[in-house]
Amino acid sequence: MSVTEEVNPEDPAVITLATEEKVEEAQAPPGKHPPLWRNRDYMLLWSGQVVSATGSGISGIVLPLLILAITGSPAVAGFAGALGSLPYLLFSLPVGALIDRWDRKRVMILCDAGRAVNIASIPAALAFGQLTVWQIYANTFIEGTLFVFFNIAEVAALSRVVPKAQLPQASAQNEGGFIAAGLVGPPLGGFFYQSISRLMPFVFDAVSYGASVFSLMLIKTRFQEERVTKERHLLNEIKEGLSWLWHHPLIRYMAVLTGALNFVNSATFLIVIVLAKNLGANESEIGLIFSIAALGGIAGSLVGGQLQKRFRFGQVIIATVWVSTLLYPLFAVAPHFFVLGVISAFLWMTSPIYNVVQFSYRLALIPDELQGRVNSTFRLVAFGFQPLGQALAGVLLERIGTTYTILLYFAWTLLFAVLTTLNHHVRSARPIEEVQAA
Repeated sequence: MSVTEEVNPEDPAVITLATEEKVEEAQAPPGKHPPLWRNRDYMLLWSGQVVSATGSGISGIVLPLLILAITGSPAVAGFAGALGSLPYLLFSLPVGALIDRWDRKRVMILCDAGRAVNIASIPAALAFGQLTVWQIYANTFIEGTLFVFFNIAEVAALSRVVPKAQLPQASAQNEGGFIAAGLVGPPLGGFFYQSISRLMPFVFDAVSYGASVFSLMLIKTRFQEERVTKERHLLNEIKEGLSWLWHHPLIRYMAVLTGALNFVNSATFLIVIVLAKNLGANESEIGLIFSIAALGGIAGSLVGGQLQKRFRFGQVIIATVWVSTLLYPLFAVAPHFFVLGVISAFLWMTSPIYNVVQFSYRLALIPDELQGRVNSTFRLVAFGFQPLGQALAGVLLERIGTTYTILLYFAWTLLFAVLTTLNHHVRSARPIEEVQAA
């Protein structure tokens, strides 16, 4: 359902300190930091991304519905989703190295401006009756490419805006905001699409990217430490990120596990839409399914930070993987579209808990000068499974139907639930308070 680290809402998240006041805050003891709502730059970053995520939720629910209306083919919808994820496989490693060289905030502003223009081309083509599947393919690929640059810069920025002691709390607030956007976006998208105009969801999404650009321009904190200018070979910088990840077996395994979960999560969106249509749900009711799911995600984001304090890293990760695994086959026997929403809500509840724990742990370990390269390497693996998961889901839904498709994805998650339970590095991970960047 929700893609781990998407949101949004993964996904879905990021940050640092440029003034002496910010440095003093970062060095304050754990309990002495002002609350996040008083951190102006973090709240600007957070609010801009929540508005943008709402727009993406509105257009995201509509795009596969539009493709199904034009072509009637789940496979075409699956391929469109895969094209949106493919850029992470193609570009993430060089982008990670470049993000560690460039001004991260400027990159984010340019990317969201480009995404606004890109998504606005869809209602423009619809208005003139010229929209084709090939344009949608191009739009999703461009969106995915700009997302790679934006996302890697954003992740690297969080630890600049928020002190390490507050990273779990900030991660949880990010998850809650993005999932709240997921609560509002899908039903609005379904309503706009069915009752007002097919153009409206995409217009709203374009405006939301503009709001993100505006909020980023107001942020005063630098998104990276001062860099010493020196000539370096891009390939050597990429190798440094790969080497760091390879020599940290816990983070290396978490990249693989996150990718394995995203293989399933990226497919679930289309699976649930097809299941709902088979059960007679209309566009607004399909939007309601994802709103119900988002309620579970909000609950997970509220408890994610607390669970990290009360339980060890391994306990939380293993438990969330097993819960999501055992829930998945229930989709195959859901008798009503409302039940699909309830099952999805419990699945979405596990995603922010997993994200808060592993994301904040990873940020605490990675040195600032390597944030872009290591996170891009991590996300190459974590997001690299998505194109295959999405494309395969569309083909399987057409060829073997929903039940066997669900059972195949369940078998995949079951395998990784067992592997995670047996993994020594996951079970013995130290508390985040004892972790130092290295």
